[in-house]
Amino acid sequence: MPSDIKLSHTAAMILQSIDTGSMYGFSIMERTGLPSGTVYPALRRLERDTLIRSEWERQAIAEKEQRPARKYYKVTKEGRSVIGPLLKRYPLLEKMTAADEVKLV
Repeated sequence: MPSDIKLSHTAAMILQSIDTGSMYGFSIMERTGLPSGTVYPALRRLERDTLIRSEWERQAIAEKEQRPARKYYKVTKEGRSVIGPLLKRYPLLEKMTAADEVKLV
C-alpha cells in the first residue's frame, strides 16, 4: 500500500468485512451497520486505491432471482497486505470478525 493512503476506521471496517465474506453493498451494510451513504463512497475510494476490485454479476442471475444485479467486491492482493497492519491500528476490527464467527457457529 502506498504510504500516502490512510484508511479511516470506517474504510478499514469495510475492507475487513469484504475480506471475511461480505461481497456486495447491502451485505456490507448489514455486517457493519453503516448506512449506504457511507459504504458506497468508501467502496469507490477503496477500489480507486486498488485495495478492492469489483465485478457486476450476470444479468441472467439477477433476473432469475427477480432482483437488481449486484456488484460484487473482492479484496486485492494489495488490499490483503494492509489488513494485518489495520488490525493492529484498529483492534476492534478483530473483535468484529470474532463476533461474526460466533454468530455463524
